[in-house]
Amino acid sequence: MQITKDKVVQFHYTIKDAEGEQVDTSRTGDPMAYLHGHDNMIVGVEKALDGKQAGDKFSVTVEPSEGYGERQEDAVQRIPSKHLQGAKVWKPGMVAVVHTEQGARQVTVLKVGRFMVTCDLNPPLAGKTLDFDLEVVDVRDATEEEISHGHAHGVGGHQH
Repeated sequence: MQITKDKVVQFHYTIKDAEGEQVDTSRTGDPMAYLHGHDNMIVGVEKALDGKQAGDKFSVTVEPSEGYGERQEDAVQRIPSKHLQGAKVWKPGMVAVVHTEQGARQVTVLKVGRFMVTCDLNPPLAGKTLDFDLEVVDVRDATEEEISHGHAHGVGGHQH
């Protein structure tokens, strides 16, 4: 079954930066799952997966414009430390999760004050050209519920 709009795709990924250093991988857990054609995946990866099928293994280089975006140097904000999730004590360089109206976002801690933390709001991989090693594990038709919700459910997808 080919990957087309309204298919739920499960895949493993390994991301490497321009220096060949591994940045992230799904290989230590369940494959990632998403609903194809619903803006749930970075553009460069979704384009590369389009038309593939279970068992396909390949690599793709994704530029910032089709990945995590260009860095915005002015994307800095002071956030109350109680809103940061992921650690008890914060230090510059650490990545925190903040829940926003658009959902959970990763931010990078720049400076820690007593009650407020100055954070870089850029995604940690913004501005980077990345190499993705991809392996399609499974492709299936989405359920009506998944299509109406706009995302995959179950292992590797969204849990309600």
